[in-house]
Amino acid sequence: MFNRELVKGSTSLLLLQLLNEKDMYGYELVKEMEKRSDHNLQVKEGTLYPALHKLEKQEYVDFYWQEQQKGPARKYYCITKSGKEMLQEKTNEWNRFVSVMNKMIGKTGHDSM
Repeated sequence: MFNRELVKGSTSLLLLQLLNEKDMYGYELVKEMEKRSDHNLQVKEGTLYPALHKLEKQEYVDFYWQEQQKGPARKYYCITKSGKEMLQEKTNEWNRFVSVMNKMIGKTGHDSM
């Protein structure tokens, strides 16, 4: 598992990426994140739904209800056109951030001893 703050800062990017691939409901999003991260990312409902609601408010994500053969209807989330644009921006920003962090961490520098 990772530090909660690291995960929290990247949740919207992860959600937009997953929803760019296909529409999903909340539990499905959680399970897909766990699976793809080899169970290193375990997003709780208290993190997931506020993040989805924020993306919804920003009009990056929309939702619809789908009836199920068994059980209640499920709320499916889908990415919007502006969400796809934001995903591209966030992906570019993330890639720059990772590049800078890799340079900083990998840099040996000069020892002062």
